[in-house]
Amino acid sequence: MVWERLATVMSEQTRKTDLSETSPMDSKARADVERPDLQLEPDEPAVRPAPAKPAREPERENGLGLGGLGGLGGQNAAGKTKGGTNVDTIIGKIVVDQGLATPEEVQACLEQVRSLSSDGNSKSLPMLLVENDFITKRQLERIRAQAEAERSGQQIPGYKILGELGKGAMATVFKARQLSLDREVAIKVLPRKFTNNPQFIERFYAEGRAAAALNHPNIVQAYDVGQAGDYHYFVMEYVAGRTVYDDIVKHKRYNEIDAIDIISQVAEALQHAHAKGLIHRDVKPKNIMLSKEGVAKLADMGLARAMSDKEAAEAEAGKAFGTPYYISPEQIRGEKDIGPPSDLYSLGATLYHMVTGSVPFDGKNPSAVMHKHLKAELVAPDHVNPKLSAGISEVIEMMMAKAPRDRYQNCGDLLADLRAVREKKNPPIAHKELGGLDMASLAKAEAAAPTAAIPLDKSRERPMVSKKLFLTLIVMLVISVVFNVVMLVLRAA
Repeated sequence: MVWERLATVMSEQTRKTDLSETSPMDSKARADVERPDLQLEPDEPAVRPAPAKPAREPERENGLGLGGLGGLGGQNAAGKTKGGTNVDTIIGKIVVDQGLATPEEVQACLEQVRSLSSDGNSKSLPMLLVENDFITKRQLERIRAQAEAERSGQQIPGYKILGELGKGAMATVFKARQLSLDREVAIKVLPRKFTNNPQFIERFYAEGRAAAALNHPNIVQAYDVGQAGDYHYFVMEYVAGRTVYDDIVKHKRYNEIDAIDIISQVAEALQHAHAKGLIHRDVKPKNIMLSKEGVAKLADMGLARAMSDKEAAEAEAGKAFGTPYYISPEQIRGEKDIGPPSDLYSLGATLYHMVTGSVPFDGKNPSAVMHKHLKAELVAPDHVNPKLSAGISEVIEMMMAKAPRDRYQNCGDLLADLRAVREKKNPPIAHKELGGLDMASLAKAEAAAPTAAIPLDKSRERPMVSKKLFLTLIVMLVISVVFNVVMLVLRAA
């Protein structure tokens, strides 16, 4: 049988794992943003410490690194997984099942695999299927994802994998059905390339613990986290819908009211997280899910950190964690004391993107973008989109103040201003008058002023008095002249 021979050959041939790593920035780029240890990429969902050895640049499709599932199959040097199932074997079967190649064509590729292997020039079956034009590279990636899903489904008991939802630098997310409760869930699986790295494994489980500590309608709910064989997985609520980022790509920008409604829900989610002592540290459009009912849900606690965790703060000091387009200045500097204002900065950058259709700061590379977060003046949102109210612009500018002390200090204050703007009123906290006085301060100053104030027309009093005096003198002069004339006439008589 073809499949028996396929399995045999796959167990004998050598196959290299397609790695997808986040590369560290070079020394010049780090110097450009005044940071000693930056490891950020604008397209990646989050940032982690770079590997000890540099990896080759992955192929990309739709902004996501291809090959991100390469480690999930868990192949060893012989191309066979530790669990005994060969992913390439599954790929060959899928190719035939989908009518992309005949069993005879797959058999011919197997003969090539055997021939090359005997000559010491090993190639994988998928590679030869592409080279012989039976399938394209893009078809291979989709088939590989399906094969990995089937493989992971065999490895995570109690769940049936239904398909892939997405993948990033750190994990792949699958849609699955939890068999015991007959409900759809999302399962995040850590690629096997990270399973020998205790730091990545600990962060993966820390995400699960952080999410499990939160229970709020605007936060994606965590269900389970664990290990099955060689796989570390995190089961969470499946949100059938889209992300804010999807909407921005499709419609360019949100109208002001809709944006306020979504950001208000996320602010309430952050308020809950902050009350539990957690900072999200990666608020951005891709991490805001929108259900079919219009409910916003904050996702991805992968960078969340407890404010009280001094040990983690010390360990991460001097390192930047976040996404360049939305990262706060203090995160760029790698400061140890990161609080709620940092999340509010990222939420402000997200709101800016939503209502203007543009990120607050852009550049040719991550270091250029982050340098602007640190130094460049923000272009007012209502200057980018004149349809915006002055109120929403003031709110965003306060959220994105460079210094944390100049921002909203908590989500409650932000929500108060957002409610006011939605009601077409001035935001009471962000709104400022000339001279730095806000409306409340100005009202207090007017109330404290003395009641016997100088009349507004006092400037006219002096001219009015001088005119009357002048007329009086003229009259007296006329009377004096008349009197003297009369006296002269009487003397002459």
